[in-house]
Amino acid sequence: MNKKIRQRMSPNVILLGIVSMLNDLSSEMIMPILPMFIQSLGGGSLAIGVLGGIRDSLSSLLNIVSGYMASRTGRKKIFVFIGYFTSALFKLLLALSNTLGLAMLVSSLERLGKGLRNAPRDAIIAESMSEDKGRAFGLHRFFDTTGAIFGSVFVLVLLWIFKLSFKNILIVASGLSFICLIPIAFVKEKRTAAQQQVSSSSSSAIPSGLKIFLFIAALFALGNFSYMFFVARAKGIFESEKLGNWAYILPVLLYVFFNIFYAGFALPLGSLADKIGKRNVIILGYLFFAITCFGFIFVTSTIGLAVLFAIYGISLASVDGNQRALVSDLAGTIAKSEALGLYHTFIGLAALPAGLFAGLLWKYLAPSATFVFGSALGLSCAAILFLFRRCLDQKQYTPDILPR
Repeated sequence: MNKKIRQRMSPNVILLGIVSMLNDLSSEMIMPILPMFIQSLGGGSLAIGVLGGIRDSLSSLLNIVSGYMASRTGRKKIFVFIGYFTSALFKLLLALSNTLGLAMLVSSLERLGKGLRNAPRDAIIAESMSEDKGRAFGLHRFFDTTGAIFGSVFVLVLLWIFKLSFKNILIVASGLSFICLIPIAFVKEKRTAAQQQVSSSSSSAIPSGLKIFLFIAALFALGNFSYMFFVARAKGIFESEKLGNWAYILPVLLYVFFNIFYAGFALPLGSLADKIGKRNVIILGYLFFAITCFGFIFVTSTIGLAVLFAIYGISLASVDGNQRALVSDLAGTIAKSEALGLYHTFIGLAALPAGLFAGLLWKYLAPSATFVFGSALGLSCAAILFLFRRCLDQKQYTPDILPR
């Protein structure tokens, strides 16, 4: 099976998948312990919400800039390299942080690299595959999340067996983050005459179907608050059971479980999206996210948490890569890097209020209020996307297409 997939896939997709896998090996050593690291420096739920929102916002808001510059210059690979290098540099600075303010600042700035690389990288993936974009992005998410699994397992070993402190784990992770720069050198960037023509156009109208989907994706992002709330909720449940050091280990183990399901379902759901429609799989992902949040309102057991983290992984596997693939399909006459830059920017505009609002609900009402909010928006976005399905099924996207 793997051999068949490799024959069909562009080498660029595989190489960029390896880059993401190596980068996430480093990043995912940090992500499951980041909320606990912030708490160890004196931060609470509000600090976690603000940090999660800022991290997502900074990375996404830069995508429109990098996407625009990549389409205008015709050079995407250099933005991909600079983006990964920037992330590696700020991971090193995060490892050296010893105050809450500095840790939040550096952790936020680390996402600048993601903002610089995402749109150009996704554009290279989309342009490397004339068909089966859902499968291509699904394979990329598989590589990405496989790195996340190994990173999460590695940090679990460092916590459980070697009993390293959070700071020492961050130092190890920052040292590994520079390795992912190596495969980028082998990516072959192609620039055809058609791409040059699109890149030189600055007045192309955004297709109406893309506008509608950008709104829906941004609305979902408003409720798709940071994973850190799910980890913090699990940690709180384990602390209430007085499990000692296991209160730190089990949330990381659940995060590994989440990534296993994310990686395992990313490619199959990408392939399914190519067959039955990306919109349908995305709706399924929105519903799974709503179910996850609804379950977190009531969950109290380890088994219940494991089931919900698994569903959470399936929901993101349904949504993440397929939303990007659908944006590429809806781009119309504008450059894919610009369309993907707009997509990431809309997501970023929603990320900061999402994290802030989730943190405020958690702090001033109850943790369950945060998950009620996420569940409600997940259901709403699934309904809206279904309602506007005709706009996203048309080959020509014009303003007069309205749902019936």
